[in-house]
Amino acid sequence: MKACRIFVPYGALGTGILEESFIRGVEMKPDAIVCDAGSTDSGPYYLGTGKGKYAKDSVKEDLRRMILAGHQRNIPVMVGSAGTCGTDSGVDSLCELCREICREEKIQMKAAKIYCQQQPEKIKEKYRNHQIIPLEGAKPIDEQVFEKCTNIVGLAGAEAFREALGQGADIVICGRATDTAIIAAIPLMRGCNEAGAWHGAKIAECGALCTTNPTGGGVFLTFDEKGFTIEPTSLDSRCTAYSVSSHMLYENADPYCLREPLGILNTKTAVYEELDERRVRVWGSTFTHMPYTIKLEGAAHTGYQTVTIVGIRDRRILKNPQAWLSRLETYVERKLDHFHIERSSYDIDFKMYGWNGVSGACPKAGYVPNEIGVVMTVTAQSQEQATRIAKIYNPYLLHFPIEPEEQLPTFAFIFSPAEMERGPVYEFMLHHVVKVEDPMELFHIETEMMT
Repeated sequence: MKACRIFVPYGALGTGILEESFIRGVEMKPDAIVCDAGSTDSGPYYLGTGKGKYAKDSVKEDLRRMILAGHQRNIPVMVGSAGTCGTDSGVDSLCELCREICREEKIQMKAAKIYCQQQPEKIKEKYRNHQIIPLEGAKPIDEQVFEKCTNIVGLAGAEAFREALGQGADIVICGRATDTAIIAAIPLMRGCNEAGAWHGAKIAECGALCTTNPTGGGVFLTFDEKGFTIEPTSLDSRCTAYSVSSHMLYENADPYCLREPLGILNTKTAVYEELDERRVRVWGSTFTHMPYTIKLEGAAHTGYQTVTIVGIRDRRILKNPQAWLSRLETYVERKLDHFHIERSSYDIDFKMYGWNGVSGACPKAGYVPNEIGVVMTVTAQSQEQATRIAKIYNPYLLHFPIEPEEQLPTFAFIFSPAEMERGPVYEFMLHHVVKVEDPMELFHIETEMMT
């Protein structure tokens, strides 16, 4: 029977795993150790700047474990979405860590670097040829958006990993990739069930999040000609039919269907069987091939921000925080007009934590919080302008009554100075797919020996 065993130690490179759980996963004799390293979950800053989210020390520690285990067992090690956002600089930074590890451990391994960053002119040509399609919720775009983006990446599919392995790579470091492609690649190469390969990859993409204890271990997948079996590598965790099946809801608009570059996974007919207290067997999902598309992600610099945080415990304000805030905004806007600061040149956002800072919805009638934290974020075209506006707000965030003739209340800034300059901020500009004839059309691979 065609089979393939994949060890996914981390939900994301840099998040760690207990040593005994990692050792147990390696002792289960995987055919590859694979891990995702990025996401858009943490917002556009990382794609906009090309910087990574996780601490370099943590990433290197996790990577060292994978490389040493791969070298000892003579199996490939693969990482996707390098450097959080998958830019070329993210690939190069992660490869530099691989070189350091190989030098420090005195080992030699062949690495393949999959570059996924896109040049604006090439994507413009696709746009002119009507080959770029918006996804649900995407903003309207024109050709200028590709120049505005500081970085654009395409999400590689399983084919990129297959080609890298075909070039004899021991280590594969990929730029932006679909979360599932890195896991599904080898099972697909070995002729395992296609739907099972994509389904198992989706379940395991975040490591132990599909188990009863997502904090200490990884997951181990066994793919075959009918489906897959999944189990945790931590002894204090279990995979259940519920924990496994529910992961189809994670980061997915449809609990049954998942779109991949070459088609759609459908899990409506899937069967989840608990083989014992720790393992779940899954089969019965289907996969339908579609015209090949590659998702594009792009982020652009949209301004600068200054933040002020103030804590409020005055009961008069807490009885109706929204009324107080609305009056304050109206009052200060007049001052900004007086200083000839155009309203179109800035944006101010208030969030009242303890009242509606998370949901944005008004609480039930009668609710009076014990205290609230008001976070004011000013966005403008320059850091100087953002801070100037925040400073104009400063005295009123410290003392401002809910009624005109009331005694002035006193609030508390969390820091001194109260204004915190966040620097440049970014916005996602592309949420589209591009049609391609060749899955590797937008990507290229380079190899090197690391010693």
